[in-house]
Amino acid sequence: MNISQAAGIADLPVKTLRYYEDIGLVVPARRENGYRDYANEDLARLRLIGRARKLGFSIEECRNLLALQADKSRASADVKRIAQAHLREIDEKIEELQALRSDLAPLVAACKGDDSAECAILKDLEQPH
Repeated sequence: MNISQAAGIADLPVKTLRYYEDIGLVVPARRENGYRDYANEDLARLRLIGRARKLGFSIEECRNLLALQADKSRASADVKRIAQAHLREIDEKIEELQALRSDLAPLVAACKGDDSAECAILKDLEQPH
């Protein structure tokens, strides 16, 4: 199938499919006329990449997941290790965001948000921390 059809089935923009090809994640066959010809295996790879990217996996993590997908002698433990590492990264980001929120929320609450020039947020941001 052509790139537009593959993009529709994989629910990804055509530009994204071209990018994934440029970086070697998916390499569709070429027809005699030079057009891309996506096979079912390519679609499976694209769906895996698309879903993994939506879950926040990096391109390199996707590359590792694709290698495991292609390896029929893989151990599910190898896939789980990648997912667990990614989950730890997500948890760390959540902690960082919660800390930022706990710092910023009192500043927002302290700011009157009226027409006066006095602003607790700017005053705090000016201070050394």
